[in-house]
Amino acid sequence: MSPDEQEALLESWMNAYQDTILRLCVLYLNDMALAEDAFQDTFLKAWRSMRRFQARDGSSVKTWLTRIAINTCKDYKRSAWLRHVDTTRAPEDLPPALQPVTQEQRELFLDVLALPEKYRQVTLLYYYQDMTLEETAQTLGTSRQAVARRLKKACELLRYQPEGSDEA
Repeated sequence: MSPDEQEALLESWMNAYQDTILRLCVLYLNDMALAEDAFQDTFLKAWRSMRRFQARDGSSVKTWLTRIAINTCKDYKRSAWLRHVDTTRAPEDLPPALQPVTQEQRELFLDVLALPEKYRQVTLLYYYQDMTLEETAQTLGTSRQAVARRLKKACELLRYQPEGSDEA
């Protein structure tokens, strides 16, 4: 593949998946500036690995890019600098496409972000990124059944109401 063909392919991927990848990075990092950096790093890594991806049969570009984005965000979260910075953001600080509309949706969104990572990942990919069970499983490198179990457990955790809460 020539450099011009690679550039055209990368550009087509960016046009097709830029909103999805940026939204995912914002959800993982809770910071728009860091998310934009992670977004750029994601496509830079995709550019570097393009030939290896092209050699794989049956892989989805969407799930491949999503996996790169997730790993990039995890790397950012592990960085020494980020561990000492408060990156929590109120939902109002998120881009308009990510802002919850009602108070109930806002609370649900915050509850999702508070889930343990393995449940948060499947919930964000399946419900907020509109991936199928198969795409979510492929992205996370796990089975469809594991994704279904994690989604079920996440829903159970989200329905949990601590004693003394207003709702019965």
